[in-house]
Amino acid sequence: MTPKTLAKKIADAALSKKAYDVAIMDLRKLTTMTDFFVVCSVDSDTQARAVADAVKHETAEKGETLIRKEGYSEGRWVLLDFVDVVAHVFHKDVRSYYNLEKLWGDAKFEYVADEPPVKTKVRAAAPKKKAPVRRKSTKK
Repeated sequence: MTPKTLAKKIADAALSKKAYDVAIMDLRKLTTMTDFFVVCSVDSDTQARAVADAVKHETAEKGETLIRKEGYSEGRWVLLDFVDVVAHVFHKDVRSYYNLEKLWGDAKFEYVADEPPVKTKVRAAAPKKKAPVRRKSTKK
């Protein structure tokens, strides 16, 4: 699996547990330590652990190996290291304090939403009505 695909799988797993403000940061041109960060916010320590568990489960199903896990027991900032992709599950106040988006401000960001694509039906245009033709009366 490519690092980009792995990052998207991690983002989807986080969204499945109601994480929000999910962002994929492309760091390939900025550092050699990793290719992507996936950053998301949660509202509780329990939710942080649930997101981390979902990410671990989804990636294991795809054959990816979790190299290191930090902060799981505290649940304020859980870090999941897959070498090419590092996932950061932040409690919302911790995320604003550390502000990785500003620290890595030169990275390309892709925000991932948990909204299904909007399906719109394209309606065929109604045929244009011809204007009535007025004929001159031949009666005198």
